[in-house]
Amino acid sequence: MTVEYAFLLWYEHGGEHHDDDSVLIGVYSSEENAAAARERVKDKPGFFERPEGFIISRYEVNKDHWTGGFIKDQEDRNKVSQ
Repeated sequence: MTVEYAFLLWYEHGGEHHDDDSVLIGVYSSEENAAAARERVKDKPGFFERPEGFIISRYEVNKDHWTGGFIKDQEDRNKVSQ
């Protein structure tokens, strides 16, 4: 069975993984297509000031990547650990 991948192009303005500072630019069928997209947008406002903010992530398709649920605050964490 052949494993297929999708390539996500992200921009992180602050350099850290914060939802408010991250933008998903697009999902591409190859790393080359994601890199080409980066080239198309790198001179746009908000991007050119910090060119190192671009990240290309490879994800296996047809696979769950987030399986642990979602806990947004300490109160919810306490409920889960009881």
